[in-house]
Amino acid sequence: MSRQSVYWPQPVGVEAEPDGQPAVVDSVAVDAVREEWLVEDRWWTPKPLSRRYFELVLADGRNVVVFREPDGGDRWFLQRA
Repeated sequence: MSRQSVYWPQPVGVEAEPDGQPAVVDSVAVDAVREEWLVEDRWWTPKPLSRRYFELVLADGRNVVVFREPDGGDRWFLQRA
């Protein structure tokens, strides 16, 4: 039996403020940033992981978690919806 993560990250369209905080996710305005955190892992490997996560409340009432890798340009991912 194969197991898959329920919350496998999916690419998502995000418009960010100049300070980097998400303002719009998939054409829906962000009402509030509930939490923001940085994950740095695998620092001992040739390809360390660094991601900035945001837990958001959208104008349509959804709570979502999105992240962006600091060196990943404008690529954003939806971690949880």
